Amino acid sequence: MSIQNITVALIGNPNTGKTSVFNQLTGLNQQVGNYPGITVEKKLGFCKLPNHVKANILDLPGTYSLNASSIDENVVIELLLNKNDKLYPDVAVVVTDVENLKRNLLLFTQIKDLEIPTILVINMTDRMKPKGISLDIPHLEKELKTKIVLVSTRKGIGINDLKNQIADYKSLSTEPCLSASSIDADYFDKLRNAFPDQLLYKLWLVITQDVNFLNLERIEINNSFTKSHSELKRLQQKETIKRYQFINDTLKIGQTIDAGNASDLRSKLDRILTHKIFGYVIFFGILLLIFQSIFDWSSYPMDLIDTGFADLATYTQKHLPAGEFTNLISEGIIPGIGGIVIFIPQIAFLFLFISVLEESGYMSRVVFLMDKIMRRYGLSGKSVVPLISGTACAIPAIMSARNIENWKERLITILVTPFITCSARLPVYAILIALIIPNKRLFGIFSLQGLTLMILYLLGFGMAIFSAFILNKILKLKSKSYFVVEMPNYKLPLFKNVGINVFEKTKSFVFGAGKIILAISIMLWFLGSHGPQDTFGKAEKLMTEKYKNVSDQRIIENEISSYKLENSYIGIIGKSIEPAIKPLGYDWKIGIAVVTSFAAREVFVGTLATIYSVGNSDDEGTIKNKMQSEVHDDGSKVFNFATGVSLLLFYAFAMQCASTVAVTKKETNSWKWPLVQLFFMSGFAYITALLAYQFLK
Repeated sequence: MSIQNITVALIGNPNTGKTSVFNQLTGLNQQVGNYPGITVEKKLGFCKLPNHVKANILDLPGTYSLNASSIDENVVIELLLNKNDKLYPDVAVVVTDVENLKRNLLLFTQIKDLEIPTILVINMTDRMKPKGISLDIPHLEKELKTKIVLVSTRKGIGINDLKNQIADYKSLSTEPCLSASSIDADYFDKLRNAFPDQLLYKLWLVITQDVNFLNLERIEINNSFTKSHSELKRLQQKETIKRYQFINDTLKIGQTIDAGNASDLRSKLDRILTHKIFGYVIFFGILLLIFQSIFDWSSYPMDLIDTGFADLATYTQKHLPAGEFTNLISEGIIPGIGGIVIFIPQIAFLFLFISVLEESGYMSRVVFLMDKIMRRYGLSGKSVVPLISGTACAIPAIMSARNIENWKERLITILVTPFITCSARLPVYAILIALIIPNKRLFGIFSLQGLTLMILYLLGFGMAIFSAFILNKILKLKSKSYFVVEMPNYKLPLFKNVGINVFEKTKSFVFGAGKIILAISIMLWFLGSHGPQDTFGKAEKLMTEKYKNVSDQRIIENEISSYKLENSYIGIIGKSIEPAIKPLGYDWKIGIAVVTSFAAREVFVGTLATIYSVGNSDDEGTIKNKMQSEVHDDGSKVFNFATGVSLLLFYAFAMQCASTVAVTKKETNSWKWPLVQLFFMSGFAYITALLAYQFLK
């Protein structure tokens, strides 16, 4: 029997557990990309269903209704209206939350009007008993004209039933729950007569939304059925009221809530976690715990990885045939890649904590809590989502600002988000903190290194808020905005969801950075291993003559390596930029690392690892040890306290990411704002690093 391939669209409001359903259906069999022409993330997974059916599961962006107010929501509408799209669903699965059924069903009734086979999933059913909720499923199925599947992703209940219903999608009713023509009978009759071959509700969405691909003459629709913006809004409001009237009537019988039997801790927890004083104390306490753990828990695997790459480079140098290719591997590729792989434990722990906070429902409380601060600086609580997302990566964080309808708030959020300490800065912070901050504890509890890392994160957040305040005063863009945040229920994080998230984010970080680091490592190795023949080529002869009275051959080899590096192509480049960076406490080698890290911040450590490997004939030693033992001509340490603080501040404020510049240009549709962002952040970073070094040296 042949296998049937179908496409399933998962649709739902934010925080209904839609992504958890997606993960239960697909597991690790997922891929992430962007929708054609835009940068909204697309998640596609695959699963096998009964009756020889194979399903492509599409996890669509969360949306409250088909009346779009953001680009993410528009993606859902455009897909559902375009049958020619290769991802157009054979069946729609609308995921709802049992505690917010009334609000969630608005979207469901709209999708039913599009006459797509639709399954209603009621999620989080394990909370029905604690909340005193009971459902009359036969009544709901009759009124909503669909099949209902009760699911608890936390307990893994109902997933097999859902798979069976999806496989049997052809038996589903495509009859709408209520007629769209009830909004304005005369208007919709004229619309139906003008386009008898088109679906009525689809026509209505085309008129009211910014979509134009129904193979209809857009001009004809506008001319024949034109209405003012206020009139369209009035009709949309009328539609929403009628739908909620239908939902209320349905739930009067279909859902019973007995508050007397509810055993709910949510209100008590919210009073503590969103308290105007204790809420902030708890939040900063959690941050402190996270940064302490990042250093304490990751130190052992990091040491193993660091030692392993050092041993691998030494083994390669000793056992492969001598020559350029062996040098490339042992001095270029292995140290360069080692410079990023060493930080996998810290990156993984960071994503682990963020995932747990999001899964538990606490992150929404942080958004609510921080809204009170955000408003004073020209932002809103919605800006907190991109700012918190920026701790992972500024690129998706800037994209997530699309949910901010107010252009001024959105622009300010985009411009200040790169100040937030992203995961790419973590390798730089980690190695520099380990070099200049002693591994001691304050009061026998708090690690000084962990406290320093937390201060750097708070410094980035503080600078983002201060910049937003300045921009709010400078930018003369008048507009109003309203803040709405949904408070999901507290729940124990699903290990599977957290694991998938940590795995995907860490893999994305490592492979994304790895491509850049590999290319730059090879380039740096070549530039550091070759140079003009009149100086570079005479290194062995000159150094052998200069140290002819020295009996220790290792000293001569080190002098030859150092002389070659200084007179290589990379040495020439480094020496040429040294006058500009010397006041910051950097030598030419650090200067090269700073310049190359404009491609991506994390390249800094890999660059130094490559340079020090090329410039050191002693193959023994880890990246940290090589940086720790690096000295100036006068014998003083290169990475002293003043230089370390200068570098930490430079990377805290500098725009060291070409990809962020590119995405800012795309999101603002102008080169003006990314250039302002680049020059201001880099200039401010230079001045701050300069002042810090001159004061501390």
